[in-house]
Amino acid sequence: MDFDLPEETRDLQDVVREFAAKEITPFAAQWSEDEHFPAEVFTKLGGLGLMGMLVPEAYGGAGSDTVSYVAVMEELGAADQSVASSWNAHSTIASLPLLAYGTEEQKQRWLAPLARGEAIGAFGLTEPQAGSDAAGITTTAKRADGGWVINGTKMFITNAGTEISQGVTLLAVTGSGADGGKRYATFYVPTGTAGYSCGRKIRKLGWHAMDTRELVFADCWVPDDHLIGEEGNGLRQFLSVLDKGRISVAALALSLAKASLALAVKHARERHQFGRPLTDFQAIGHKIADIGTEFEAARWMVYRAAWLADQGRPYSTAAAMAKLYASEAANRAASEAVQIHGGYGYVRESEISRFYADAKILEIGEGTNEIQRNVIARALVKQP
Repeated sequence: MDFDLPEETRDLQDVVREFAAKEITPFAAQWSEDEHFPAEVFTKLGGLGLMGMLVPEAYGGAGSDTVSYVAVMEELGAADQSVASSWNAHSTIASLPLLAYGTEEQKQRWLAPLARGEAIGAFGLTEPQAGSDAAGITTTAKRADGGWVINGTKMFITNAGTEISQGVTLLAVTGSGADGGKRYATFYVPTGTAGYSCGRKIRKLGWHAMDTRELVFADCWVPDDHLIGEEGNGLRQFLSVLDKGRISVAALALSLAKASLALAVKHARERHQFGRPLTDFQAIGHKIADIGTEFEAARWMVYRAAWLADQGRPYSTAAAMAKLYASEAANRAASEAVQIHGGYGYVRESEISRFYADAKILEIGEGTNEIQRNVIARALVKQP
């Protein structure tokens, strides 16, 4: 059993770490304060071949494996969660439906520019009244004039309103089946399409530099060649790419725990009380030990899920477990790291305060942790 990452993956991780130290970390606090989406960073990530890591080279991507993707996320997320979460949404749920279900022409037209880093992608699922209940969406798409007319509202959508946004892949209800159940389909709606508009930027507790908006579709017509995959299978298509998304959010959580540990150790070494560094106090040492232990446990859960995916083996349960544990470990890590910083951790100028604010969403996004527990429980109950 070999726990070492492949040499080429370690080399890639080194490149990303150096890039993040130069292009992200020095500016992340100001981006957060200004709620500024750093479009230039994503263009540079494209130059490194990182905007299409999970996309084959034939469509402008790098054709990397999931383990390498997790390794890159460790470094991007430890530098800034807003950049990493935007990159994650682009790389997984915004790109993978096109890769898995798009026609050759659709892949060349929309996926390839995303993979090359010429633009950033978005995926529209969540609605004001439908989050965990994905089947409860009410956005509709009806056939008309050689295409489809889309009406509805999407909420909390990432990457749709930036200066480099290319469009949004969305899920809509197309009618009812013979059994009376809803039929769903996936569509691609390019930025600038008549009837498609973005609301103002949503102000969030964390992820301040990430673009998040409400999307409105009012008699938005798209031609037939904007239908992705088979009409009627949209929900199944979405669910089929969700497991990769769970691994990626687990990796994002892992990166936050990594940053929290590093910041806690740095502060504990430098801060003195009663004439001694904080590292001399057992209470502080125990907190650091707990953060480090949970980080290592989460790390191998995440990498195992990624490895299973790369081996073509079932990984849905492992992905749900990794997302559940890593996100909760990240929240505990950030909280304890703030405690170690004391008052300095509670001021917005401190780096740990930004990670603390970013942590909570990891238990909510890409399927709440309550949903993850449902997924895990169903899988375990079914086992012989």
